[in-house]
Amino acid sequence: MKPDEDRSAVGVLDKIRATPTGRLALKIGIGTLGGLVVAIGIVLIPFPGPGWAIVILGLAIWALEFAWAKNLLEFTKRHVQSWTHWIARQNIPVRLLVGLVGLAFVSAIVWASVRVSFGVDLIAEGRDWLSNR
Repeated sequence: MKPDEDRSAVGVLDKIRATPTGRLALKIGIGTLGGLVVAIGIVLIPFPGPGWAIVILGLAIWALEFAWAKNLLEFTKRHVQSWTHWIARQNIPVRLLVGLVGLAFVSAIVWASVRVSFGVDLIAEGRDWLSNR
């Protein structure tokens, strides 16, 4: 590789885009990979873990090739940053309340997931376990 050639990912993508076949192949590849990552993230959203982060990763993959995805990714970044800055400015009781609401939401999702997936009621199991102690 010549010293003046760009070795970055952008340089590689530009070389692929240099031909009509490369442009089409790149759009199909980026579209497919991004769609797969977004679909996996959407399936994982109801469960505890990085569901939304995976969706945003898929959106970032799409943003490499599609302007609408880049705009949506920028919109998402702005709103996530404004939310985190708002939380950081709040006093401790408000932060605790937001944390407790988040904990209650995640707990409800875990309970519902286990109930639907395995037919186990964690609340009833917990009561039974406590009454036998």
